[in-house]
Amino acid sequence: MKRPFFSLLLAAALAAGAVLPAAAERADRDKPMNAEADALRYDDLKQTSVFTGNVVITKGTTVIRGAQVDVRQDPEGYQHAVAIAAPGKLAYYRKKRDGVDEYIEGEAERIEYDSRADLVRFVKRAVVRRYKGAALSDETSGALIVYNNLTDVFTVDAGAPASTPANPGGRVRAMLSPRSAASAAGAAAPAPAAAPPGAALRPSTTLGAGTAPKPPAKP
Repeated sequence: MKRPFFSLLLAAALAAGAVLPAAAERADRDKPMNAEADALRYDDLKQTSVFTGNVVITKGTTVIRGAQVDVRQDPEGYQHAVAIAAPGKLAYYRKKRDGVDEYIEGEAERIEYDSRADLVRFVKRAVVRRYKGAALSDETSGALIVYNNLTDVFTVDAGAPASTPANPGGRVRAMLSPRSAASAAGAAAPAPAAAPPGAALRPSTTLGAGTAPKPPAKP
């Protein structure tokens, strides 16, 4: 079954007229939301869209995938999306971090995105990874992970062992790579100052400014 593409519908129904605080603006938040799915149910009165069947949502560099994605727009123009995975699978989220070649990628049975607070919640069997280019840098897993796109801060809840079959110990698991020591040292140590043009170095056998010592005064 060919999946229709709803970019025009969502650009008009979900993105137009959104009110965003200037201090919290990010490039993706100003982009229209596009969606690809097997089916769509749109309610203009309630400002809700329900996409089902291999759903792919894109908004700038942000990508959300799931078996079903519910999108709601509040009266102020903010968008709220909930992605639900198919049984036995995980929903997917990916976003490029602003100003650096890094990406945040996450999976969970349920992913909730709130554009007002710019928060992403990964619920059940949650895993969040940070990539530097194509290289994996950090990875964290737990029952619930909440990631703040504005501050790049995340919190992890391990959950009860019985409610997390993939983590029977009921513990948060994390792999965090250290920052590059070489780049940090290079940033801290200033480059040596260059000699002024035309200045020549002269050998000297005395301590001083390089001039010959004066003879002692006669008594």
